Amino acid sequence: MILLDDVRLKLASAAGEVNILNGVSLRVEAGETVSLVGPSGSGKSTLMMVIGGLERPSAGRVAVAGTDLGGLGEDRLARFRRDRVGIVFQNFHLVPTMTALENVAMPLELAGARGAFAAAEAGLNAVGLEHRLLHYPGQLSGGEQQRVALARAFAARPQLLLADEPTGNLDTATGRRIIELLFRLRAEHGTTLLLITHDAGLAQRCSRIVHLADGRIVADERGGEDQVGRAAQ
Repeated sequence: MILLDDVRLKLASAAGEVNILNGVSLRVEAGETVSLVGPSGSGKSTLMMVIGGLERPSAGRVAVAGTDLGGLGEDRLARFRRDRVGIVFQNFHLVPTMTALENVAMPLELAGARGAFAAAEAGLNAVGLEHRLLHYPGQLSGGEQQRVALARAFAARPQLLLADEPTGNLDTATGRRIIELLFRLRAEHGTTLLLITHDAGLAQRCSRIVHLADGRIVADERGGEDQVGRAAQ
């Protein structure tokens, strides 16, 4: 599902070039659950942006779902993300002037899917928000907004889900419920999951834990059993 070969990224700064990624090579098979861990500034979010085609590397190869992202222009990259990749951001990134239903239906409509609103309603029902369909983000709690974001990410049944600190802005109890929901949806859809977290317990839920430091992978170890995913398989 993910193949990175000697991926490097340099960015310009006032003090000169900064090496963000320093030769990252990684292979993730379809259906795996992988957590990215490491200190702030280690390159985790940048690596996820590169995998999602939101940032172009300076060198190296990035292939996702059998597609070499280096050969795609911006329009084709956008279509690729729409059709293959779901992204859950820490800050939700919901459109404030759209209802929960409209937020989830939007990517389906952009893809030209039939029955976009029916599918969006089913997705919100699946995350327990059938009573919040017509509410705007500002009328929802943080946990409810994250559930809308999850429903939107899974709406198009992506092959790959990228989640950047999915519980970072939530209290402990709400975060725990969101994680259970995330892993349940992943198992039901057979989605490959790559997530960034500082939560050691969450990292252990994944079948692999990849450690980053200074833009390099310094360890790649087995995690927990991912019981929800294994039960579905």
